[in-house]
Formats: sequence, C-alpha cells, structure tokens
Amino acid sequence: MLNLLETIVLAKLPQMSRQELEAMFGVDDLRKTRFAQELIEEGEKIGEERGKVEGKLLVIPQLLKEGFSVEKIANILQLNVDQVQQFINTLN
Repeated sequence: MLNLLETIVLAKLPQMSRQELEAMFGVDDLRKTRFAQELIEEGEKIGEERGKVEGKLLVIPQLLKEGFSVEKIANILQLNVDQVQQFINTLN
C-alpha cells in the first residue's frame, strides 16, 4: 500500500509547484524536509565537481600553447580525452 501511495505522489510531483506541495503535505517550507536537504546536498556536490572540472578546463589553452598533446593534458588534469577535446573544440 505504501509503495502504491509513493508511486502516485511521485507521479504528481513534477506537475505541482512548491506551494502546492507544501499545502498538500502540510509543510511550511519544503526546503526543511529531509528529502529537500538531500537534494540540496546532492546539487552542491555536483556543483563542486563541475567547478573543479571547469577550473581544470581553464588551463587547457596554456597547456596547448606549451605543446602538450590532448592525451597528455587529459592525463595531467585527470580528465578523459573526450572532455579535453570537447573543450578544445569550443575554442575554435
């Protein structure tokens, strides 16, 4: 029964606004719920990882000027070759 209820609620969530969900669940602020806190933490972690990658990408032009190959740059920055190549393609 609980699984059915969860399925129904989750199916409706993408269509409902935060205000509607707060009213539906009787919660003053959804951001204070455990679920929301977990989502926020996950988002922050993803943001940090993206920030690290973006920071690494910023040094690629200098490494190219120094004559490093795409493979060597990927190895130095601990990125995959595709990430480096995609960034290089955006420079042209």
